[in-house]
Amino acid sequence: MKQQRLIVACVAGLVGLCSNPARAIDEAHRDLARAMSEKAIAFLRTQQGDAGGWAHNPKGPNLPAISGLVLTGMILDPNIDASDPDVREGLNYILSFRQPDGGIYDRILPSYNTSICLSALASAAGDPGADQRGQIDHAIIKAAQEFLIASQYSEDAGVSAEAGGSALRVPRNHPFYGGVGYGKHGRPDNSNLNFMLQALHDSGVPGDHRAFQRALVFLERTQMFDAVNDMPYADGSSQGGFIYSTSPDAVRVGQGESKGGLIEETTDDGTRVSRLRAYGSMTYAGFKSYLFADLDRDDPRVLSAYDWIRHNYTLEENPGVANNGLYYYYLTFARALHALGEDIIQTHDVPKEGSKGTAQIIEAGRHDWANDLIDRLATLQQDDGSFRSLDDRWMEDNPILITAYALIALEESTGN
Repeated sequence: MKQQRLIVACVAGLVGLCSNPARAIDEAHRDLARAMSEKAIAFLRTQQGDAGGWAHNPKGPNLPAISGLVLTGMILDPNIDASDPDVREGLNYILSFRQPDGGIYDRILPSYNTSICLSALASAAGDPGADQRGQIDHAIIKAAQEFLIASQYSEDAGVSAEAGGSALRVPRNHPFYGGVGYGKHGRPDNSNLNFMLQALHDSGVPGDHRAFQRALVFLERTQMFDAVNDMPYADGSSQGGFIYSTSPDAVRVGQGESKGGLIEETTDDGTRVSRLRAYGSMTYAGFKSYLFADLDRDDPRVLSAYDWIRHNYTLEENPGVANNGLYYYYLTFARALHALGEDIIQTHDVPKEGSKGTAQIIEAGRHDWANDLIDRLATLQQDDGSFRSLDDRWMEDNPILITAYALIALEESTGN
């Protein structure tokens, strides 16, 4: 039965992934995105502190990742590179948190901070064979890569400096295998894995590297698609999207965790069963990670995730969790669809239960995702260039953080 569902999912998704239309974004939207990016960068420049970074706390501990996100957005701008004085100061700031183990962090959240900072450094360094954007020491990039790879749960992982020095070594059959976590929760999650794989990809690690291949195991176990997921909480599920983790914490191992709660699914025999709900930001993150791991576009894992995207396409909310993590959702949305390389998303006309239980109909149609994203972000940008906070969960009441998210999303939407 699982094989049958897998074949159906493949056929259903082929149309959406086989087309390759011409670039759909128009000049008016490109100009609008350019103007919005310039305003966002102007705002962020005013927020840079005397220490050279953003959101710096003199008492610590600090999150150099916030500065890393800002720098990534700025460097994606085609008119800005590492010679820009503000960028240069910001790069020096994040490098000041480099640790002897190769990580870039300030006592807490080592993987999260290192991943985002590595993406920024790699963007500044440019092509390792022809460095035209700065003088980033490639030994620093290599050390950060090795630190992240050692932070991945696997049979030959390193040892976590956080969480009491707990070992990260687990066998392949363990629910944590292939994942990466904050450290403080004692278990891996898809958000940290997303940032880690983004960093490895940005810094030139190929998709066939063992880190990506190990990540596939964790990704499969967080994809609500029983044809590939061997965890009990996915039995009978055909959603195709992703949840947050295989485990809520270090104690309830293998029980699964979704920030979207539960959803009812209908099994093959017509029974209604409650399942963990796949939701937007994690699905786009998982979908992008599959692409970075060089899976074929007709792979059932890719197609089932893409089918979830086609059923749940929206920019009005982070589908499944309302406004929670909305700007993070825009970031993963833009990065994933940029990586896909398709300009038009052909959606389904299906009934859909809203995140608050309200009935909705998502109309079928051809959506230029870049234009849609630019239009949506235009409604949220304020006169000073920052973006309006719609929710305070996951630090999204921090104007620097959400403006950095939005800036990267805008740059990705225009192909930078």
